[in-house]
Amino acid sequence: MNFSSDNAAGVSPQIMAALTAANEGHAMAYGDDSITRAAEAAFTELFERELAVFPVATGTAANALALSALTPPWGQIYCHRNAHIEEDEAGAPELFSGGAKLALLDGDHGKIALETLADTIAAAGFGVQHHSQPSALSLTQATEAGTVYQPRETAALAAIAHEAGLAVHMDGARFANALVHLGCRPAEATWKAGVDVLSFGATKNGAMAAEAVIFFDPDAAADFLYRRKRGGHLFSKMRYLSAQLVAYLRDGHWLQNAGHANACAATLSQGLAALTGAHLVHPVQANEIFVHLPGAVLAALEAGGVGFHRWGPAETADGGQARFVCAFNTEPGDVDRALQIAQNAT
Repeated sequence: MNFSSDNAAGVSPQIMAALTAANEGHAMAYGDDSITRAAEAAFTELFERELAVFPVATGTAANALALSALTPPWGQIYCHRNAHIEEDEAGAPELFSGGAKLALLDGDHGKIALETLADTIAAAGFGVQHHSQPSALSLTQATEAGTVYQPRETAALAAIAHEAGLAVHMDGARFANALVHLGCRPAEATWKAGVDVLSFGATKNGAMAAEAVIFFDPDAAADFLYRRKRGGHLFSKMRYLSAQLVAYLRDGHWLQNAGHANACAATLSQGLAALTGAHLVHPVQANEIFVHLPGAVLAALEAGGVGFHRWGPAETADGGQARFVCAFNTEPGDVDRALQIAQNAT
């Protein structure tokens, strides 16, 4: 019963089979192969426009390299205070951008507030040589709180950024989970809502190690080949990254995986929230659950072999917060067993 992270899940059978198939014979190196071209074509079809696609192996590389293309070293990147690029990437965006500064913004449930972004940009000091210069806005979809930006919310934030001359990046490590919740087409959640560059995640949702940096304006990606190479993510045997992405997108596999994870999270969150003394900290809109539980329930879950993370502020007499994450291969029976343990402890 492992709800610690979707990173703890294995590789989907479809993607593992695609890797085995890609292993047959020889293929040209560094992305000059038919599988990588198939991945590029699949993304073009998925997003309904011409674009530039660059497979990389990790989400950190996708985010850091994408942002490095959007800001000079003296630039400022606006993100939520709890964004992954701030809390969990060990300064990689600052490193790969040559020193750009992350400006941390507030907002409820992991989302940047419109007024906060507008006010911060207005006071930024454009053209003042003593100040970092506003360059990019980074949105996390789904957020680090497990919530999802509606396309209208993304569009409103992007409009503020674009009016000030900033580019818009989306960290889509859990983009599939967000899209399942939204029920819209990928284009509507990204470039049609003002996103310029997307870090498209697959690893958390069934891939072995595969992400992609997607530029919705190919001209803006003119030097990204060199950034990826310099960053160590131009794989000589690129077909193995690309094969994962092709299988991930084929026949809606990515959305089926995310739909299963989201459904398990909905069932688990509803059961946990119904316990006496429990309440959800954030709305559950994707595959992550943040919940306050009584201390006795937390202890019983741990003793019963349920994997999760204690999260947030220090525990008090009435309990503490926990994070549960469901994955593409979460067993519904494990959800039921975890809920039974929790219910028995109340």
